[in-house]
Amino acid sequence: MEKVICSNRKVYHEYEILETYEAGISLKGTEVKSLRNNQANLTDSLARVERGEVFLFNCHINQYPFGNIQNHEPTRVRKLLLKRQEINRLIGKTQEKGLTLIPLRLYFKKGKAKVELGLAKGKRLYDKREVIKKREHDKEIRRTMKEAMKG
Repeated sequence: MEKVICSNRKVYHEYEILETYEAGISLKGTEVKSLRNNQANLTDSLARVERGEVFLFNCHINQYPFGNIQNHEPTRVRKLLLKRQEINRLIGKTQEKGLTLIPLRLYFKKGKAKVELGLAKGKRLYDKREVIKKREHDKEIRRTMKEAMKG
């Protein structure tokens, strides 16, 4: 069972998600306690492959209110835990033009903090308009079908 901490819904509007990956996160104790209190934000965060490892940047996890001197810095760089095969695949994919790694959601799975990463390609303005038109068209069709079923 998964307990979702936070998700980055804006990503689906700005990017087209091609593939998803599940990664563990290397955290400090006070960060885990803050996550259990749903004190996190993925807005403007991204993941990058550097020196053969994957890191999460700009993920804001609030400081634990009952933490002491060992409390963590809210936006520190966190190491993501992936299999070597997945990292090698991501190295190849992120070097392609226009592809980037974006965290989609943060959640607990079997007591462990996980992050879902999406391999994303940026949408153009006309792509966004197309999606909006399609959504409105589908809504109109459903409305028409519902009225036809009533009468």
